[in-house]
Amino acid sequence: MDHLSDILRIHSALSTFWWILLGLFFIIYIVLDGADLGAGFFSLLLKDENDRAAVMSSMAGTWDANETWLVVAGGVIFGAFPLVYGSTFNYLMIPLMFTLWGIISRAVAFEFHVHAKGSRKFWGTMFGLGSLVAAFFAGIALGATLLGFRMTTENAQGIQVANDPFVNTVPHFAGTALSFLSPFSIWTGIGAVIAGGLAGTLFLCARFKQDDPIYKKAHHWATIFSFLAPAAVVITLIWSYAIMPDAAKWTGSGWFGWLILLLAILVSAYKMMSAHAAHRDFPALLLCGAIVVLMWGGMWATNFPYIIPNTWTITAGGNPANDLAILTLFMTGFVPIMIMYNAYQIWVFRHRITHLAGYESH
Repeated sequence: MDHLSDILRIHSALSTFWWILLGLFFIIYIVLDGADLGAGFFSLLLKDENDRAAVMSSMAGTWDANETWLVVAGGVIFGAFPLVYGSTFNYLMIPLMFTLWGIISRAVAFEFHVHAKGSRKFWGTMFGLGSLVAAFFAGIALGATLLGFRMTTENAQGIQVANDPFVNTVPHFAGTALSFLSPFSIWTGIGAVIAGGLAGTLFLCARFKQDDPIYKKAHHWATIFSFLAPAAVVITLIWSYAIMPDAAKWTGSGWFGWLILLLAILVSAYKMMSAHAAHRDFPALLLCGAIVVLMWGGMWATNFPYIIPNTWTITAGGNPANDLAILTLFMTGFVPIMIMYNAYQIWVFRHRITHLAGYESH
């Protein structure tokens, strides 16, 4: 019995460890590639293809490494939480398909735009449209995940076989292809576009020289998004509190900790808007990222001990302890290397550019 208890404790610890790492990988992706996606669909507002090429150039040295974090997060779900991977990807098949289409489209447009002659406008539009589609449907997928989904152990004939000793059953998604659709998930898709728009325009402000026409247009739109984003956050928080049981934690016995988190977010938002108004572009971008990190951490803590709210707990969805131990042994060491590589890239490409820095010149 003691041996079994030890195994269960190890399994719980390792599952929680990978749950924390999964949250870290997702937030790194959202902060880094969220800015790229926002800058991408902002380019739809630019009529000159050379200006769109300059926007591509602003992220040409880092965009592919930024997207690597999404691949890593998917790999962690597959390796550490395979039951969650199988059922959730079934549930989110359509929004993830569109998200993947958007990511692939903007990647192809990146490469084709530089070589295109008569079709430059088409590939420039695909770059912006792919960014918009990826952000919107990723937001829908997030909202749908927060709502959870119904599981079943019934077979194809609808017969309950969970207690049949001769059948090895695994709980699986019990809904339809459109179960992910709801007013809340559509709203979170819109919210993701607003958040991406803010991050993307602040990113462009930090990347372009302040007397450049692209900078001026990005600064104008960043001001608009900086007012839309807090309004979207307030709507999302109120809506979440109304429909999500776990959101009751915010006003429960630990309310003081949640109040501190809220105050930290409000102070960061105020400082971000002040820095933006004063044209202190890099601090404004960093503060925007800090807000996203704080909000993501709050969401992750709200869902605990669930990895998928009301569907999969961290331990129930985790791989056996021995598999998690092997995954930890062989994969954890890559995390600091990837972070250092990303940091080095950002440092190398830190200098501001102008609208003349078209992607085709690199």
